[in-house]
Amino acid sequence: MVVLVTGANGQLGTALQSIEVKYPEINFVFVSSFECDVTNKHSIQNIFEKEKPSFCINTAAYTAVDKAESDTEKAFDINVNGAKNLAETCRDYNVTLLHVSTDFVFDGNRNIPYTEEDTTNPQSIYGQTKLDGEQAIKQALRHYFIIRTSWLYSGFGNNFMKTMLRLAKERTSISVVDDQIGTPTHAVDLAEALIKIILSGKNAYGIYHFSNEGIASWHDFAKKIFEINHVAIDLQPIPSSQFPTPATRPKYSVLDKTKIKTVFGIEIKKWEDALIQ
Repeated sequence: MVVLVTGANGQLGTALQSIEVKYPEINFVFVSSFECDVTNKHSIQNIFEKEKPSFCINTAAYTAVDKAESDTEKAFDINVNGAKNLAETCRDYNVTLLHVSTDFVFDGNRNIPYTEEDTTNPQSIYGQTKLDGEQAIKQALRHYFIIRTSWLYSGFGNNFMKTMLRLAKERTSISVVDDQIGTPTHAVDLAEALIKIILSGKNAYGIYHFSNEGIASWHDFAKKIFEINHVAIDLQPIPSSQFPTPATRPKYSVLDKTKIKTVFGIEIKKWEDALIQ
């Protein structure tokens, strides 16, 4: 079984590479954005023709949430056109697509976890381009799994955890917002879930939610990061109004994981436990 992974040098792509040895039954082919430019359909077709994958995991994405507000064209090109190009190529080559999306497709104006059927209403360019990418896939392809996730972090790439640990070496005090609520997700746990979907052999195509279990604010997340890493620092909670950003973040973006757990039998760690791995 050949599984093609796009965006291989990103956080999730690297997480998948870190566990590929556990799955000898899968022949993973990892391609960076230089080897397979998702905005260039001919580039994708060349890779598909050469590698003949059965599945494609798309981890290629424009994820600079604030920068997307001004770099709209590039965000749209990667997150929408890229998703469309991949979906159409998957259709033409009879390949099943696993595509990673985001909690930013919701507006965050509620206080109970979002299900896959809940109304989307993105409040940022990033969220809008990711939703448009989802819709492009649904229009082009039947054999797809769209997995929305939230607050992705790991020991790879750039993410909140690594930023907190870096700042702790530079400062004696850090302020972190405490009124945005969601769930941290370890990239390796998401990578494992994607592989379990593939190995299940099930064709229960559609949209799924995956994050670690539990609920946290960014301040809660930072506090646990410092606790686990034995970092002593003055950590102050602040409201989002004191930390304005170009892009609007959802105030509440906890995802309901009932569907993915029921359909694929996936067991999900609590976010506090996942942080220790």
